[in-house]
Amino acid sequence: MLVESRRIRDRYRLLEPIGGGAMGTVWRAQDEMLGRTVAIKELLLPHDHDEHRTEEAKNRAMREARIAARLQHSHAITVFAVLEEEDRPWLIMEYLPSKSFAVLIQDEPVSVDDAIRIGAQISSALAGAHRVGIVHRDVKPANILVSDDGTAKITDFGISRAIGDVKLTATGEIAGTPAYLAPEVARGEDADFAADVFSLGATLYAAVEGSTPYGTSDNPIALLYKASSGEIEPPTKAERLTPLLERMLATDPADRPSMDEVERELRALLPDAEPGESVLAATVPEAEVAAVAAVPTVPTVPATVAVPPPGEVAAVSPGARKGMIAVGAGAALLCVAVVVAILLVVRQKAPQDTAAPPASSSQSASASVTPPASASPSPAPTSAPTTTPPPTSTPVSPVSSTTSAAQALSAYYALLPSNPAQSWNLLTANFKASRHQTYESYRSFWSQYKSVQATNVKEVGPSKVTATVLYDGGKAENDTFTMVQVNGVWMIDRQG
Repeated sequence: MLVESRRIRDRYRLLEPIGGGAMGTVWRAQDEMLGRTVAIKELLLPHDHDEHRTEEAKNRAMREARIAARLQHSHAITVFAVLEEEDRPWLIMEYLPSKSFAVLIQDEPVSVDDAIRIGAQISSALAGAHRVGIVHRDVKPANILVSDDGTAKITDFGISRAIGDVKLTATGEIAGTPAYLAPEVARGEDADFAADVFSLGATLYAAVEGSTPYGTSDNPIALLYKASSGEIEPPTKAERLTPLLERMLATDPADRPSMDEVERELRALLPDAEPGESVLAATVPEAEVAAVAAVPTVPTVPATVAVPPPGEVAAVSPGARKGMIAVGAGAALLCVAVVVAILLVVRQKAPQDTAAPPASSSQSASASVTPPASASPSPAPTSAPTTTPPPTSTPVSPVSSTTSAAQALSAYYALLPSNPAQSWNLLTANFKASRHQTYESYRSFWSQYKSVQATNVKEVGPSKVTATVLYDGGKAENDTFTMVQVNGVWMIDRQG
């Protein structure tokens, strides 16, 4: 059959192969129903057509789609659907015109600045994956795509595993590339979040040093031996990136930073680049990346106007800064004028107009008892800004200053996952900014869960509360929260 006439489900026309690996071939294709370009991964089934292995491969593809679909992030390739055609699965994915990071670094290392830019973007996606319990398990340069404008996205969650899922790899089979494996994984232990941290560190190491931490060898067994022992060559070209790399590549997983910490430290290391200084373009703000990404099969509200959230990875030229300063000054004056006008109106109101409405009996009960809690307030970052204004009403459970911080956290959990509109008001602006959250992304995160439970809610210090969180009956996670009082109401200011 000619490629030009090959179609999947009479909808997707295959145009050309653009990549591949042990698990399948990736095609550039045309979605003729929606008139868009997509990437389609054709899963290669075992040649012997063994029924058990064929079924295992199909299950793996379905699991890949489910896992990848749980992560909606501007620096992760989106999976739209999985189909079965010609007796094998096909994954329909976002198409990003790009080159793999492996191709970009194969001839010579990139600059430290470029490695930091790429690392900041990919760590943000992996941090989002970790917050919803996903371990990638195969972070490496070949699984990072970089577009012409410098946008980087992580792809191929094909061997990733949600915490608590059944392991589908064959007995004795190690999933991952030896040159980038964490020592514990090379020794046969299960991969967890710390393993992703090591693999990202190994990827950035290779980008600036010109070889992997275990050296260069065509013998995978030799690399596997070095990986299992944790023998790495100390970085010599990483400059200001060196301290973080050394922590990410620590032999003991407990000595490595979390992916959230990696993202924060990489952002702190970002250069204030001017146009033309870098071989990679400055990172596109996440909201702008979402506007050019392929639209999912399920209709969504497109982003048309976007402002980069606090901490966004972006470079701004001096001329643009001057314009932004001028606009900012004008906006500040306008805000002052509005505030003054509001104060004048408020002063003319009767005292009862500014009083908070009395709490209902159900509200009082919610604030005075410690009900079963819901999910941890740590939704994965999303790229598109909300078009729905965030709620500003008084929270259902306005926990007063006489309520303990632990009870306040329980009251927050009691609102979820069914009432995100009210629980949103119990998060401080600092918490929302640290997570790059909009109300729309927050609501979307909670909509994927049927039940979330929190137990062992305890105060462990001034304004510090710990809790054990269980998502949909999955593996429990221990979290620490910092609580603050805002106008007499306990609110969540930080997690972790």
